[in-house]
Amino acid sequence: MARPDKAAAVAELTDEFRSSNGAVLTEYRGLTVAQLKQLRVALGDDVNYAVVKNTLTKIAAKDAGVDSFDALLEGPSAIAFIKGDPVVAAKGLRDFAKANPLLVIKGGVLEGKALGSDEITKLADLESREVLLAKLAGAMKAAPQQAVSLFAAPLSQAARLFAALQDKLQAEGGAPAPADAPAEASNEEPVAADS
Repeated sequence: MARPDKAAAVAELTDEFRSSNGAVLTEYRGLTVAQLKQLRVALGDDVNYAVVKNTLTKIAAKDAGVDSFDALLEGPSAIAFIKGDPVVAAKGLRDFAKANPLLVIKGGVLEGKALGSDEITKLADLESREVLLAKLAGAMKAAPQQAVSLFAAPLSQAARLFAALQDKLQAEGGAPAPADAPAEASNEEPVAADS
């Protein structure tokens, strides 16, 4: 590669590192071009999966302030630059690696923090951002409903208790008539007050 081409490649990689939320370094030795295309499709539009030259990537990573890739850049390397949800990208890489054991996840960086391959696998086990937000919204919606039920329960229990006591007293025959029941008709004339 001519010198201007190398400088352009380094500049492009540096921009990718700076504009990405994270990056995952993989080894793709033994994968076919068709398999790499399948991986790119599986990762979606928020991930740019690029085959890179190790020496140029070391320079670009250093320029972007990423130090965690230096020791990992051995053999044929490719980087998944993550622009969207890192959990979705980690799941895509993990699932593809399960189906194609020739893809090896070496490590990565997420928002400036170095990640090992096991940490990327743990990240893949998390639920996506959308699912976590939906669960949070559901929990926030359920909390007021639970509070209403909690405060209403003693009142409804007390009402049932009073109704049961009233029914028991009426069954025993000595209960006063309920307050809302009409008074029994009597034959006595109402007494008029003197004016």
